[in-house]
Amino acid sequence: MATPEELYETLNEEVSAVLIGKEDLVEGLTIAALTRGHVLLEGVPGVAKTTLARLFAQASGLEHTRIQMTPDVLPADITGTHVYREQTGEFELQRGPVFANLVIADEINRATAKTQSALLEAMQERQVTIGGETLPLPEPFLLVATQNPIEMEGTFELPEAQRDRFQLKLTADLPDREEGHQLLDRFDDDPDLGPGDIEQVTTADELLEARTAINKVYVDNTVKEYMLDLVAATRENPNVEYGASPRATLAFLNAAKARAAIHGREYVIPDDVKALLEPVLVHRLVLSTDASLGDVSVADVLADIENDVEPPGSDVTTPAATPDGGEFFDGEAR
Repeated sequence: MATPEELYETLNEEVSAVLIGKEDLVEGLTIAALTRGHVLLEGVPGVAKTTLARLFAQASGLEHTRIQMTPDVLPADITGTHVYREQTGEFELQRGPVFANLVIADEINRATAKTQSALLEAMQERQVTIGGETLPLPEPFLLVATQNPIEMEGTFELPEAQRDRFQLKLTADLPDREEGHQLLDRFDDDPDLGPGDIEQVTTADELLEARTAINKVYVDNTVKEYMLDLVAATRENPNVEYGASPRATLAFLNAAKARAAIHGREYVIPDDVKALLEPVLVHRLVLSTDASLGDVSVADVLADIENDVEPPGSDVTTPAATPDGGEFFDGEAR
């Protein structure tokens, strides 16, 4: 059985055969796949959000579907419906594209609120109800929803309840000049390079097996307190109208355990939590009216919270213990 670390390294290597500089995004997708999470992937047009999701699905051997979200997409177009067959005189269940291991909801904020809500049961309960019949979704099940931070005309902002169901929000940034040059060289040599050109390097069963290693990762009580302190700080910050929910605390726990395993550790360190601060919280906070009018951003609030909340081991005279007898100093295990 491949370890989470081996799984991530092979997936990242295969995805990197097409895309450049997406290691942190592949890590986020791997974390979500290993912890039954979902990902909101944001970036300006042209940064390969959909391509990344398709490459990840191809490399991991996950059956995947893609839904182009538009205002005229109906809930039944996602979940499925019963279709009358004249030949038999009976209704036949026609499953929608949500019945896949990895579902790509492209530009999710272009669908109406009614259509967006069709994904709520699937995301939380991993099941779909069609005509009073409840049907389980395949395992693993991962929703990757993309959206653009620009061109907001004609879009429908995701409500807080739905944003909260995404374990992580990842941002696909523009490449720097060096990465852009590498990209030009790569596609100059092979203009048709795409998801079909990479190999499947793992399977859905191996992903499910790797989850058992995540469950065994140790989390010290001081690290749990750090997670709770960060979440509590979002609720107490004067610039925040609504802070993070208990689901955010669980997202910290599960994602930090997966990140530790991906980096070859059997225990979580404060740096795992710090690295996940923005992906876990940035989409969950609702700023106050005064903060919005004062041009205060969620990133500003998170930066303040990170500075104000001390991680365990920040005081070197009272280090926190690790399960192998080591100690935490300034968030690092030694």
